[in-house]
Amino acid sequence: MTTIGILTGGGDCPGLNSVIRAVVRKSFNEGYEVIGIKNGWKGLMENDIIKLDLDGVSGILPKGGTILGTSRTNPYKKEGGLEKVKVIFKKLGLDALIAVGGEDTLGVAAQLTKDGIPNIIGVPKTIDNDLSATDYTFGFDTAINIAMECIDRLHTTAESHHRVVVAEVMGRHAGWIAIESGIAGGADVILIPEIPIDIEEVCKSIKKRHQRGKTFSIVVVAEGAVFKEKEMVLQEEKLDEFGHVRLGGIGEILAREIEKRTGYETRVSVFGHIQRGGSPTAFDRVLGTRFGVKAVELVKNKKFGRMAALVGNKIIDVPLEDAVRELKTIDMELYEIAKEFFG
Repeated sequence: MTTIGILTGGGDCPGLNSVIRAVVRKSFNEGYEVIGIKNGWKGLMENDIIKLDLDGVSGILPKGGTILGTSRTNPYKKEGGLEKVKVIFKKLGLDALIAVGGEDTLGVAAQLTKDGIPNIIGVPKTIDNDLSATDYTFGFDTAINIAMECIDRLHTTAESHHRVVVAEVMGRHAGWIAIESGIAGGADVILIPEIPIDIEEVCKSIKKRHQRGKTFSIVVVAEGAVFKEKEMVLQEEKLDEFGHVRLGGIGEILAREIEKRTGYETRVSVFGHIQRGGSPTAFDRVLGTRFGVKAVELVKNKKFGRMAALVGNKIIDVPLEDAVRELKTIDMELYEIAKEFFG
């Protein structure tokens, strides 16, 4: 019997359980066995597993997060990590491994295909929507809808108190959440990692809006945005195993500078992990389901070293390396549309 392992790594997001459910259902229909590996690559190193069957995935479709748990563990940063992964992979008798994750998880998967575990299939997951070779990743649609609803709520309190409100959203290297939730939520300024923040231009836009009679403004900023002025930087913190700094704090600095330079009372709201939590949207449930079914089809056809991807409205497969070669930053045409509403 063909045995498939599945793990979910990196940050959690809505829609992961729809992938797990789809992999188990499609595998059942094909006569395959599925082993769930807990907590990403950490579980594969420690042989922390659970057998998955139809009963085990019943009712998980609307649940956020992942029933398998997750971690940001990088086996290449652990002593003997690669060998441990190889040993457990063989011990479990896996014919294939489906790795569900973003740039870090799939980066490890791509490297493992070169280092002795070629039977790996990737499924793209990230609320940041910054993976190449796929038009959308599941989790993104839920995140932007949550952020949009939060921005909608900020409008009423900002208008009542005549304030500028800075909304800090997720987005380390790419501003997809900021730009799409900002446009949908009617933000007056949107700041993204791809374009350094010119604080004088930001304040100019806000003043322009107030001069034409508006008494409040909403500024959306991605957590990974940086200031054009080099002296305005955040203090770096300890790096994780993939070399990432824990972000947060850009909203506070931005709010302080806006209030100081404009004289308008300014507050900040950090959406944080609210964007990751809760039930997935219909789009993410369907996309995760399609990805899961495609992943098992790739196993069946022995098309390893590939990743399921959405291109247009079709689910195709692409080389894992293409997905992690470079980050997918925002379409600048979309940013130009957003700028029409600044100020």
